Amino acid sequence: MDYVSAIVPPLVMAIFFTCVIITMIKHQGGANKAREDAAVDAAFASAEAARQTRAEEH
Repeated sequence: MDYVSAIVPPLVMAIFFTCVIITMIKHQGGANKAREDAAVDAAFASAEAARQTRAEEH
């Protein structure tokens, strides 16, 4: 019975990891992709503007 208790934790982690990967792949893109891309672009633009403002002040 020791072999059963030894294989259960890695098996559970493998199943969990597989479910996480499948969920990530299924939710990649989709209807919200454009909105998510726009949010990331806005964050990058904001960071770039702040960096340029600091560079001009010095």
